[in-house]
Amino acid sequence: MYLNFAWRYFKGKKTTNAINIIAWVTTGVIAFATCCQILVLCVFNGFEGLVQSLYSSFYADMKIVPEKGKTFRLTPLVFDQIKKIDGVQSASCIIEEKALLQNSNAQSVIQLKGVDSNFIKVSGVPDKITEGSFDLGNDVEPGVILGSGIQYATGISLEPGLIEEKNTVILPKMNVPGTDPVASISEGIINPSGVFSIQQEFDNSYAITNIDFVRQHIGLEEDQFTSVELKLQPNADENKIKQKLQNILGRGFVVQNKYEQNTSLYQTMKIEKWVIYAVLTLILVIAAFNMISALTMLVLEKKQDISILQSMGTSRMQIKKIFLSEGLLLGIIGTVTGIAFATVICLLQIKFQFIKLNGGSFLIHYFPVKLVLTDFLLVGATALIITFIASWFPAQKASKQPISLR
Repeated sequence: MYLNFAWRYFKGKKTTNAINIIAWVTTGVIAFATCCQILVLCVFNGFEGLVQSLYSSFYADMKIVPEKGKTFRLTPLVFDQIKKIDGVQSASCIIEEKALLQNSNAQSVIQLKGVDSNFIKVSGVPDKITEGSFDLGNDVEPGVILGSGIQYATGISLEPGLIEEKNTVILPKMNVPGTDPVASISEGIINPSGVFSIQQEFDNSYAITNIDFVRQHIGLEEDQFTSVELKLQPNADENKIKQKLQNILGRGFVVQNKYEQNTSLYQTMKIEKWVIYAVLTLILVIAAFNMISALTMLVLEKKQDISILQSMGTSRMQIKKIFLSEGLLLGIIGTVTGIAFATVICLLQIKFQFIKLNGGSFLIHYFPVKLVLTDFLLVGATALIITFIASWFPAQKASKQPISLR
């Protein structure tokens, strides 16, 4: 009944044309705001998915690091227990340290990551090789896989005919007594075997080589590592695996999932997403003021109708519900229209990529979008809550109108 009254008031002619105009403007603003919110959230979801796919190629599903210091000890027995945990597909031991890579052309500070033979089962880096192959060599003749940015900065070539010089890695030694600076560093020759390209942050910083080579030059023992990276089985329960790892390892270790390995990035993306959402919600608040104006004018115009309904036994609460329904009707029409329009744009963007990114330095040339049901529900609920609040004041005023049939 209430929606029937609301629909008649909405489509019916008013003595003052401004009421119709304000009502349609209000509906249009709500549609525009909800459309913008959906589009922005979908674009942020698309970029978030893109970043996660890039970072997942470098970061492991789960990582074990020391709670304090750089290294920890891990016996073969404990390592076997880790690999046997239900849900763990593979595990790789890592020794990572800053190093200086130099040749006669240039030098560059790099993050040298020594990995074992299981690394190829744990990481997505081997799938991102753009030149050469993923060959780690051994401790005597180590192969190194360079980030594309490091290769460019140092001028290293993988072409056999163009390799005219040695590439030296200088590493700091650990636990060296005395103050002799020469004794606290170690030099080794590496042989470039491949180049990977994932994302600028990794390409400009990381080089991957044989773990025994790094261990020998740093001066670590066989059971000392800086981290252990794990590959989990599909649909594995991260929380259960994390708890089992903590039980096996005990104190002194930190187990991180992908999110925890790069918390600052994901938090920044989420904050940016919800700040933009909050700003766009202000457009809905502006539409609410228009709605208050339209409904207030409608109440003034329908004074006689209200009096007639009251004389027929309609309660004040029922009068209030009629005008609340009027406001919600405006909100529903605007919200559904905006969401539908945004959905069509997103689907067209997914299929045709017609909205392009300016510049040529991006991995993709179009805005990525990803539709998430919870975002649609959130935007719809936000719009309806704001319209309900905006409708309350004119509806309250309508319910308090005195009976006057003159």
